[in-house]
Amino acid sequence: MDIVSHGLWGALAFGRKSRTSFWLAFGIGLAPDLCSFGILWIAATLGLSPKPDFSHGTPPESTIPAYVHHLYDVTHSFVIFLAVFALLWLLLKRPIWELGAWGLHVLVDIPTHSFAFFPTPFLWPLSDWKFDGWQWSQSAILVPNFTLLLLLYGWFLLQQGRPVLKPERVRE
Repeated sequence: MDIVSHGLWGALAFGRKSRTSFWLAFGIGLAPDLCSFGILWIAATLGLSPKPDFSHGTPPESTIPAYVHHLYDVTHSFVIFLAVFALLWLLLKRPIWELGAWGLHVLVDIPTHSFAFFPTPFLWPLSDWKFDGWQWSQSAILVPNFTLLLLLYGWFLLQQGRPVLKPERVRE
């Protein structure tokens, strides 16, 4: 899935408590891709790493530096997500629900990445098994994704403007 959609889905699912919660979940939803490909783009811009050529579609994975593959394994592992979520819950004595945006990112990537380019290593480091899904860039994925996001955000924003109905107290 595209990076912005990951942020929007993460914020919608895990960031509705407050504005801070929304933006935290949005950022966490982006983080797995930013912490792998974002670092590559920064390094390439600074001339520290070769810049992959996406002009003719996805480049061969062999042209992507090894450090990006390793970062992708770490950031796209549901095993690592669960370990971090549990560790933070243990340390802070409460769950950080906005981290769910990271888990959602990984779960959504499993069926929307194929063997053609960076299939999701969701079981890493326990297993190298990956699912051969569909490319998120296909219109069969993009159109429903954007349509659902538009409808859900429209509904969500409409609900924000409505007063909350509170049950009346029964006087005895």
